[in-house]
Formats: sequence, C-alpha cells, structure tokens
Amino acid sequence: MSLFSFRWGMLFVAFVSSFAVRAEGVLLLPGEMAPLFALADADGKSHKLAEWRGRWLVLYFYPRDNTPGCTTEARAFRDHLSELNALKAQVVGVSVDTIESHRGFADSEKLPFPLLADVDGQVAHSYGALTNLAIMRFAKRHTYLIDPEGRIAIAYRDVDPSKHAEEIIADLKRLRTP
Repeated sequence: MSLFSFRWGMLFVAFVSSFAVRAEGVLLLPGEMAPLFALADADGKSHKLAEWRGRWLVLYFYPRDNTPGCTTEARAFRDHLSELNALKAQVVGVSVDTIESHRGFADSEKLPFPLLADVDGQVAHSYGALTNLAIMRFAKRHTYLIDPEGRIAIAYRDVDPSKHAEEIIADLKRLRTP
C-alpha cells in the first residue's frame, strides 16, 4: 500500500466516523427529579419546569417541526388534549428548532400547547434526548411523564407517534388510580 492510498484511506475512515450517531446526556429513571429548565415558546415567552408543579407534565422531545412523525405526534396530543387536561396533565413539546420554526408549526397545526425552543440542545442533553450527527443535532423522540412533585414517573424511549398520546392517557389513568 502506498503512502498516498494509506492517507486517503485514513481520510475516508475519519470522514465516515464523523457521521456516527452520538447520543448525549443521561437517561433519566423513574423516581428521579426532573432536570430544571427555562426555555422560550413560539411566542418568545419563557417557561420553567416549576410552572407546572402540582400538575402532571407530558414533556415530549421530538426531532423537527413539520416532519411526518413529529406532525403525527403533535396532532395526536392536540386531538387528545381534553382527555389529558381532564387528568390534570399539561403537554409541552421540545425540540432544537427555533422560536420562528415553532411558531409556524404551532400555527399550521393549531397546537394549543407550548412548543419550547431548545436551540442549544442543553435541555435535551439534560434529559438524555440529544443526538449529534457531525453536521446536525436533533432531539430524539423521548417523552417524560413528570408527576406533580417534579419527579420522573415514566420515561418513554420507544415512541410510536400515532399511538403515544393514547399510551400516556392510559398510564396517567393507571398512575392516578389509588
């Protein structure tokens, strides 16, 4: 093997490995306190985790606004919102998209719950939901059901966007039954 082909081979390996998927952050477990956050919604209003103390919080992370799976999931939460509200639960979506992107997505889908802009990915990272590709970052489709005291009740890491809202409703009913 010539030195020239060896260098090209090493360059190719470096290039390919730069596209490896890298998950960041830790996976939170039931019973742990949910990490604190303060993020802006589609209107630029800041929201903190403490704002929902005393209620159940469905904190769902999703990859991108206006993509098929993310739209399906958001519509399902929208369509089941009255049931979730009856169970004293607040739905909040988080992605690394911008406020402007969230505004367009929320308006086009008539989403009546906050979409929070985690542009630097710090909140997704703290919830173990940040994925880095060499050229882009996005939130993994994870959801945390947070109890009224601010603890993780259930961590969903394998989410089917079309059935997820119904899954959460069933779990909330089960958790709220004495």
